[in-house]
Amino acid sequence: MAGKILLSKQTRNNWLVDLALFSSALVAAISGIYFLFLPQGGFRGGRNPFYDLPILFSRATWEDLHTWGGILMIAAVAVHLPLHWSWVVNMAKRMVKELNGKCGCMNQRGRFNLIVNLVIAASFLLTAISGIYLFFVPGGRWAVDPLVLFTRSAWKLFHTWSGVVLVIAAVLHFAIHWKWVNKVTLKMFGPLLNISQG
Repeated sequence: MAGKILLSKQTRNNWLVDLALFSSALVAAISGIYFLFLPQGGFRGGRNPFYDLPILFSRATWEDLHTWGGILMIAAVAVHLPLHWSWVVNMAKRMVKELNGKCGCMNQRGRFNLIVNLVIAASFLLTAISGIYLFFVPGGRWAVDPLVLFTRSAWKLFHTWSGVVLVIAAVLHFAIHWKWVNKVTLKMFGPLLNISQG
């Protein structure tokens, strides 16, 4: 067919996995922002007058969205990482060479991209581990804190602030790769929407 722009299978798969990762991360992030600004605790009219304030949904629905968004995000990362494993290995080798002064094989943009990806990896790991802990270890007023490495309050702090760092780094990552996202998305849907590729 004349004018049809084909994508490689790998590019199409990367885009689909990235879409799943983006969608689940967006749900987890938006629901996380709800909890950041409307924390649990207190009571209506007390030190937290906004407790259980319904914004679009009830607090219980926001909790479900956050939990399932996080679970889907972990699953998407479990697929995303193997697809990009050769890039991870290549960048690790380059980073070791850079640190040893054996080559100047990374430009400033490449270094920035690598730093953003390292921050994403570290903050995602902390967010996921603390989220899994909070999911499985009972909370609530009368629950006994089992003190698995840290108190439940400390796990909540790790989860909250590593999540904040993750969102900021993910926005930077998205901005860095915006041209690729835009180009591949237009190639995926351009023919359906009759959008010309420039």
